[in-house]
Amino acid sequence: MMKDLIQITNDNILDASSLSWSTRIKGFVACFAIGCILSLLGTFLLFTGGMVVFAVCYTIGNIIALSGTFFLMGPLSQLKKMFAMTRLIATIVMLVALVLTLMAALWWDNPGLTILFVIIQFVAMLWYSISYIPYARDAVKKCAEGCMGAV
Repeated sequence: MMKDLIQITNDNILDASSLSWSTRIKGFVACFAIGCILSLLGTFLLFTGGMVVFAVCYTIGNIIALSGTFFLMGPLSQLKKMFAMTRLIATIVMLVALVLTLMAALWWDNPGLTILFVIIQFVAMLWYSISYIPYARDAVKKCAEGCMGAV
């Protein structure tokens, strides 16, 4: 009996099905807003607070914004979708860029690498995010090909 109750509770925690749709949306919006605010704050602090504050705020902001999606689908389901074959490379690049950004700022104290990894982080997050929109990646590829052809 107790084992069944624990399993039910674990399943509810992992798939967030115990939350109402309204609560899920509120959780997502709150995480997304906090993440965006932290990332923007980090960007503004780049000029006043230094590279480390920028990198930490920007990266933590992206992590919080990304974790907001756990509210929508549940953590386990979201992780499965993140590591699906269609998103695997984008997910890995994004996660590695998050880690490398912090390493470049905190341990290596290298502003150039920090900025490079933030740019990679931004592009990877963008590419990962548009993977959820049908045909968005194809549209971006065609647009980029058109721009490159015009040059």
